Amino acid sequence: MSDRPLKVLLIDQDPIFRLGLRVALEQVPNLEVTAEAQTDTVALHILAEFAQNNPKAVNLVILELANSRYLQLCRQLKAEYPNLPILLLSSVSEPGLLMAARDAGVDGYCPKGTPVSELVEAMQLVVSGGSYWDGEMGSGGKITVNSRTDTGYRVSRTDTGYRVSTTPHSSPFPFARLRNNWRLSGIDYINATLAEVTAQLQVPGLPLLDRAILAGQRRELLAAGWLVNRLLAAPQERQYDSISSQTSLSSIQDSPATNPSLNSAVVISPIKQNSPSLLSPRALQATLFSSCVAKLQLPLQNLGDEPLEIDIFRQEKKRELLYLILQKLANSLDELRASQIEVHRLNEFKNIILCDLWQASTTDFFGKFTKVQVGNQNLEIVTFLLQAAKVVETEILVKIPLVVELFSYLLFQTDLSIDNTIYAAGSVEAMEQSLMILENLLIQVANGVVQPLLNTLADVEKIKQTFYDRQFISTREIERFRNDLSWKYRLRNYVSEAQAIFESRYELLVFTPRGIAKISIYAPRNQELAQLSGIPLLVTLALEFRDAIAPRLKSLLSFAGSGIVFVLTQVIGRGLGLIGRGILQGIGSVSLSERKNKNL
Repeated sequence: MSDRPLKVLLIDQDPIFRLGLRVALEQVPNLEVTAEAQTDTVALHILAEFAQNNPKAVNLVILELANSRYLQLCRQLKAEYPNLPILLLSSVSEPGLLMAARDAGVDGYCPKGTPVSELVEAMQLVVSGGSYWDGEMGSGGKITVNSRTDTGYRVSRTDTGYRVSTTPHSSPFPFARLRNNWRLSGIDYINATLAEVTAQLQVPGLPLLDRAILAGQRRELLAAGWLVNRLLAAPQERQYDSISSQTSLSSIQDSPATNPSLNSAVVISPIKQNSPSLLSPRALQATLFSSCVAKLQLPLQNLGDEPLEIDIFRQEKKRELLYLILQKLANSLDELRASQIEVHRLNEFKNIILCDLWQASTTDFFGKFTKVQVGNQNLEIVTFLLQAAKVVETEILVKIPLVVELFSYLLFQTDLSIDNTIYAAGSVEAMEQSLMILENLLIQVANGVVQPLLNTLADVEKIKQTFYDRQFISTREIERFRNDLSWKYRLRNYVSEAQAIFESRYELLVFTPRGIAKISIYAPRNQELAQLSGIPLLVTLALEFRDAIAPRLKSLLSFAGSGIVFVLTQVIGRGLGLIGRGILQGIGSVSLSERKNKNL
């Protein structure tokens, strides 16, 4: 492994991701993020300036493979700077795109969400002249990318798209090669679009109509891939596919030993949707964090009735804070792995881990040495805010649910027992449940970062201009927001939390397509119920009394209502009817007498 200093150029369209990655990498000794670029044009301009003024300023490019345009950037970089290594750090995991990236000159690949320590190892390996392509991908399987051979390609359908592999035949004719290139580029585009649609389908809380539309798009993409593969495939390839489709699973598993051409293929291990994944804990974490990063791109406005501390921040500041907490959490998990902590001790260290996470996030978000003028004092923000550690721990951090279960799942791949159901580690259901717990953890820690700011420095002009949303700029709106938060804490401490304990549920905050929403999941909380006292205990007794008396009272009211209806209709109604009838008869008798008198 090379000990030469790493000088990195980051190329990524997402400024928040670049910021989080830069903060994480700059903590690594002997590593420097020399420059950042949001587009390929800016990246080329930066490298051109470095080539003229300081050729040794960059010795590694970290690139996001956002679309096929960035493949052209890779080719251009390798053409102009052939000795400059390129490492992909991307959420893309389609085999076709990865193979195309390798052909374009890329030296390595890591999925987004890879732990920092593992990413640094990959960077060092690539800079030293090696290649980092064999690894566990976020798609849930092992992927191995080798150099392209002259044997051609075969495209076959999998559960997540279409697989590109080599076939034992090719055509020397230019038109056949051109047709094959068209087919591969079409499959690459279909796979990329299919991955986006599949990711959107996995978002919880998706409206039924949107889900139906996305499901239809997915079916159309699969059909389009099949058509492209059939129409543009050579006759030999169609015959090969026909033979392969008739081959049993056992013969397919035995075929690598007898068919050398499969050794140069892109292979994805088949994984059933409900079966446990074979991912390592690190890859499990990378997959989960990649999904969380994708959901952080969704709107972040609060959809619930109760205010959240982060509501006072602008959208970009919320996203920046959540990204930072996610990165700090990854660092904490790396430290726990390095310390070789045992699973039964996680509960013992839970509060310490959360407090350290809150402290590190607060320090990096506001800046360790940032100062503000408050009256005649020039205060360091972080030092001032960290004095509220005990309050934040008591009011927010210790009340975050299922933290131990999440850490145990990520560190030791233990099964998740959530909502009265056990989910096998690595299964799709376990990933969905752990993602909800992770999202709630991020949001609650972010609330903890903002809470001491609102309690002590809420109306400082520099802070308002830097962080706050426009609707909370005025002092009146800030005080109204703080009062709403104060009432929320009172209701939660005395009523809401006691009710949730009595009803055996946890409330989680999650990211949905429209914003941050609250959901409830079942959880046995008998121990907490036994420890309630004072007003919270009275609340549970009142709820129990209401549950006990409500059916009887309802029956009593129903009986009384029936009696009242009977009296009104059968007694009073009939009496009024008789009275009215008598009056009408009396009026009729008087009229008849008057007529007789006139006739006389």
